Amino acid sequence: MNTFLTGLLTGLSLIVAIGAQNAFVLRQGLTRKYIGVVVLICAFSDALLIAAGTAGFGAVLLTAPLLITIFKWLGVAYLLWFAFSSFRRAFQTQRLEASSTSVVSLKTVVLTVLGFTYLNPHVYLDTVIFVGSLSAQHGNLNWVFAAGAMAASFLWFAALGFGAKAAAPYLAKPIFWRILDSLIGFTMVAVAINLLLLKTVS
Repeated sequence: MNTFLTGLLTGLSLIVAIGAQNAFVLRQGLTRKYIGVVVLICAFSDALLIAAGTAGFGAVLLTAPLLITIFKWLGVAYLLWFAFSSFRRAFQTQRLEASSTSVVSLKTVVLTVLGFTYLNPHVYLDTVIFVGSLSAQHGNLNWVFAAGAMAASFLWFAALGFGAKAAAPYLAKPIFWRILDSLIGFTMVAVAINLLLLKTVS
């Protein structure tokens, strides 16, 4: 149980920081559109990457810095594109109850959340390499530690996505969406800059 809790706390410490993926989950939770799908994709993706790290793929990834560099530049481009979209929404005048927001297809939502998840080199550093290396320190209990880290992802994304409904009374106010989309835009730009400054592992 101690090993599981250690994994749980480690996972939460890595995932709670507001970043591109969390900002997108929050926005989908506020609009109440496909939030179940978004939460499951994020949580299962984390679980898959943590499992890969626990199985030893982190060591393999460390030998391929070029791969991290490729993801880095793809991630920067993707984040800047989404930042532009967020700022554009912030300046639109017709806002907005959750039911009146622009209709976005399930396919678009799925592709967007997959992009935020797999085009971010930080996710590989945090899950595959960092969590994977920590799990190895627990010997035969490495998968118990990994299970705790996976549970953290499911708990966090479910709380973030479904808990956002508590903000429903604010959804009809245009200023709420202007501020939210502006903050998301600035968050995306900040994450993109952070990626540009990220040194490739060697």
